[in-house]
Amino acid sequence: MAKITLDNLAHSYLPKPASEDDFALKELNHDWVDGEAYALLGSSGCGKSTLLNIISGLLHPSQGRILFNDRDVTHAPTAERNIAQVFQFPVVYDTMTVRDNLAFPLRNRGADPAYVAQRVQQIAQMIGMEAELGNKARGLTADAKQKISLGRGMVREDVNALLFDEPLTVIDPHMKWELRTQLKSLHHEFGHTMIYVTHDQTEALTFADKVVVMFDGRVVQIGTPQELFERPAHTFVGYFIGSPGMNLFDAKIDGATAQIAGVQVPLGAGYVPTGGKVQVGVRPEFIKLTAGGTGVPARITRVEDVGRHKIVRLDVDGHEISAIAGEGDSFSADSQTITFDPQGINVYADDWRVAPTGEAA
Repeated sequence: MAKITLDNLAHSYLPKPASEDDFALKELNHDWVDGEAYALLGSSGCGKSTLLNIISGLLHPSQGRILFNDRDVTHAPTAERNIAQVFQFPVVYDTMTVRDNLAFPLRNRGADPAYVAQRVQQIAQMIGMEAELGNKARGLTADAKQKISLGRGMVREDVNALLFDEPLTVIDPHMKWELRTQLKSLHHEFGHTMIYVTHDQTEALTFADKVVVMFDGRVVQIGTPQELFERPAHTFVGYFIGSPGMNLFDAKIDGATAQIAGVQVPLGAGYVPTGGKVQVGVRPEFIKLTAGGTGVPARITRVEDVGRHKIVRLDVDGHEISAIAGEGDSFSADSQTITFDPQGINVYADDWRVAPTGEAA
């Protein structure tokens, strides 16, 4: 296991980058704490895999350093970093049996045969492939081959880090849930440093101790699932985390009051935003609908019944927003207004969260 330090790290795929826009990975400084499980979360092309490949040694950064337990490994080959990496698509030895595939990393390092047999059996049970241990990998489905890749990545107990690059893409939904649970159990049992790349917020939030949200080559927030949900540091985090994501309202802020669609809205705290674009962010769970009355005017465009609750889509000043309502709630075609729970309000200036007056940094 290792603490992984990213020191002044950045990368461009261009030979002579001239500006920040030329970097696929913007400058990053961070310590990945020894023994924690991290998820790199973001949409396609945001820099997740680039960062993971730099950590693994498959890619050398344009600038900065990678340190494992304070040892500079920036130019060390992958083999010297003592890591295990599982890729998006399965990488297995087709001519080997499942048992030999799982045992290969241990045998390659001269492990005791009795330990190899015990460990392979344990991992096979974990990935649900005990019955296939004697089968050749060639005839297995892509789903089964990826489980072998996962198992081979997890079979060593002495690695500095386990790196996963969207490993559940080819796994069926039920098995995804089981394998996520097993990965979490493995982490709790052995305390490996784990880094898991995904664009699926459910995978990230259920797997990781800390979620690293990336946008446009930049880390915009690192936090627990609760922190990302309640206090998104960037509007992208609010949009990407949650289903539906956070609503954004253009606003003018005057202390503890915002003007939204011509209506004064209490914010529950004072704000002094600086920047050109000021917005109020409110998750659908914190919006209340009423027929008439005081509040921001809204028009219901459709209601989606998703079983446990309803998602109400509304038009507010020409913009679509979402609210969450109870399964038993009903709505008339009358004019609606919306109000906000102050506990669920965030203020943003040029997409970055503004702390309310008095909030600790």
